[in-house]
Amino acid sequence: MRHPKVLTRTLTAALGLGLAVSLGAAAPAGAAPDATARTNTPAAQAAYAAYAGSAEEAKANQAFFDAVMKSVAKKRAANPSTTAAVTVVYSAANAPSFRTQIARSTQIWNSSVVNVRLVEGSNPDFRYYEGNDSRGSYASTDGHGSGYIFLDYRQNQQYNSTRVTAHETGHVLGLPDHYSGPCSELMSGGGPGTSCQNATPNAQERARVDQLWRYGLASAFKG
Repeated sequence: MRHPKVLTRTLTAALGLGLAVSLGAAAPAGAAPDATARTNTPAAQAAYAAYAGSAEEAKANQAFFDAVMKSVAKKRAANPSTTAAVTVVYSAANAPSFRTQIARSTQIWNSSVVNVRLVEGSNPDFRYYEGNDSRGSYASTDGHGSGYIFLDYRQNQQYNSTRVTAHETGHVLGLPDHYSGPCSELMSGGGPGTSCQNATPNAQERARVDQLWRYGLASAFKG
């Protein structure tokens, strides 16, 4: 496990604590690519860039957000929705040991934001996986609409497991890592240490996600 402040600043390396986003990473079996046109508005880009984090980390996290957005946009174009919130579908079938944490993480995010809603179901926009990985837990995308979250056994024994899961899910919703933040900031990840038990996004993080998905909603309706 790497210390959060000792980071390898490349897009394919783990980003501290293993709470990372990797570009070009090989997905676990079953995570098939879903290539669609890129969905990215200038307004969403500006809102995203305003959040603290290195350029490399922001680019990697933005790629995962875009990958999920592409999947959502494709489905909404085929079946336009009249609901206010964008629905992002996930699968926890490949992470049975973490079903409780994933359910808690989903409840936390769904009660924290209004413009996007996480729902478990078929034809998912992203998947959860579990196993052992020296990088720890991370979110990953191949850049073509296929995204997944990997939950590492050892790391989830050392850190609050719901926090780890909610943190990684934050990447799906568009938030980058910010390791120098306090425990009250979900995206500070492992920066505050193993004693940090907070698994809830703070006001700034909630507002950022709602801002991103407000723009994302408009993009999704355009297909």
